[in-house]
Amino acid sequence: MFRACPPLAIVLLTVACAVPAPAAAPDPLTKKLDGVLDSPDYKHATWGVLVVDAKTGATVYARNPDTMLAPASVTKLFTCASALVALGPDHKQETCVYQRGPTFKGSLRGDLILVASGDLMLGGRTKDGKTVFKDKDHTYANGGFGDSEVTDTDPLAGLNELAKQVKAAGITRIEGEVLIDDRLFARVRGTGSGPDTVASIVVNDNAVDVLVTPGEKEGDPAKVVTRPETSYFNVDVVVTTGAADAGPNLHLLPIGPTQFAIRGRVPKGGKPHLRVYSVDDPTTFARALFIEALRRNGVQAQAAVLRPSNNNLPAKGDYEKFQKVATLTSAPFKDTVLVTLKVSHNLYASALPCLVAASKGHNTADAGLREQRKILKDLGVDTDAVSFGGGAGGAPADHASATATVQLIQGMAKRPEWDAYKAALPVLGVDGTLSEVVKTDSPAKGKVFAKTGTLIWYDAVNERYLLKSKALAGTMTTKTGTAIHFCVMVNNVPLPEGVSATREGKVLGRLCELLYEHGP
Repeated sequence: MFRACPPLAIVLLTVACAVPAPAAAPDPLTKKLDGVLDSPDYKHATWGVLVVDAKTGATVYARNPDTMLAPASVTKLFTCASALVALGPDHKQETCVYQRGPTFKGSLRGDLILVASGDLMLGGRTKDGKTVFKDKDHTYANGGFGDSEVTDTDPLAGLNELAKQVKAAGITRIEGEVLIDDRLFARVRGTGSGPDTVASIVVNDNAVDVLVTPGEKEGDPAKVVTRPETSYFNVDVVVTTGAADAGPNLHLLPIGPTQFAIRGRVPKGGKPHLRVYSVDDPTTFARALFIEALRRNGVQAQAAVLRPSNNNLPAKGDYEKFQKVATLTSAPFKDTVLVTLKVSHNLYASALPCLVAASKGHNTADAGLREQRKILKDLGVDTDAVSFGGGAGGAPADHASATATVQLIQGMAKRPEWDAYKAALPVLGVDGTLSEVVKTDSPAKGKVFAKTGTLIWYDAVNERYLLKSKALAGTMTTKTGTAIHFCVMVNNVPLPEGVSATREGKVLGRLCELLYEHGP
């Protein structure tokens, strides 16, 4: 039998049915990640995060994944991926030397011309047939990284090898000029990160290493050695030895095109301190070093080291008429990518769009970036969610979303270049820019392959630093054996006095540990 309900009961029943069910509690991973990202340190910051299952593509965690943020050096992931696809991991460059003019009784009555191929290492990072790097690269020595190191290699190895081949070809004297043909691509200036000038000829990363060793006691003059040793630069040195508990205080001061000074002090009893002096004219620098290499190896080059060459270069098509007297073959291109990503090498990354352009018959970095867009699109990247003004990550235009970055990794994982790409990534707690991010007993050590990014601006108003970007993107296998791809970026973090970006580096390391321990 139907029994009518009183009006009040109907109202109460309706209200009761309208009460929403309690929200499901967040899973342990989400709760732990949210706890880090919502820290008071990031009250004014913006996070962009995406974590996906590498096999299924299912989202594991997301926070503003489609917001375009500054990725800093994570930009190099896009740059290196595009270059690997365009050139191939096993691509090798040949730097050739030609004679223009006849040889009579060992004397070249004409010019010797080295044609730059865009070989960014030119044999200078090779030891026992292998390409080597230091976790803290020498190019960062002036940026507050007191433990930056030079590699145990000969930065002039490539030029010396070419010089030996010139001698073996029967040339013992050069009466004409020694020239460098750097026309593979147009020079790039103001890349936003690293060197001011990018050219197709590179020797010792277009830098002079300055190694300063303290004297035995306080007040003694310090010993200063430059690498490579060359008469091209005149170095004015006044550096003393300070107290053992005093920090180093070194300044490199440009004086003229081929002159600089070094001033300051270094603490007693310490190891050598490294600084680098960037070369403004890579072509003239390389020419001087090549002339010196020729002389060291038994070829009397009459050309003056300190006099700029006359740049009387032949038409590009004329080289087939000349005698080739020396050839230097580069390491496989994957080795260049390895150094670029492991140590976050700004010069190499800035040059890669130029090499991509050259491979397609163009000669500018902008043309290379346009080619990069085509490659990224083919990889499945939403190119509307990226913006790049250079290859290294420091240009104001450099922005990307976490989604686009993960799409890049997903696309590369399907490509034959994936093994070389992944092998070039820093490994958490093991090498490169991730070597010291987690403790030695971290459960995630060795499980994460990812590219770091750091971009800092000075906030003059508040006399502090603004961490414009700290980022990390790559791939890992969780504790359960599930492969995941991820991108984590945080922008605009005000840093209190005495706090550096190292803090956020360790935060990203902690996020990796959480993903490893509590991920799918």
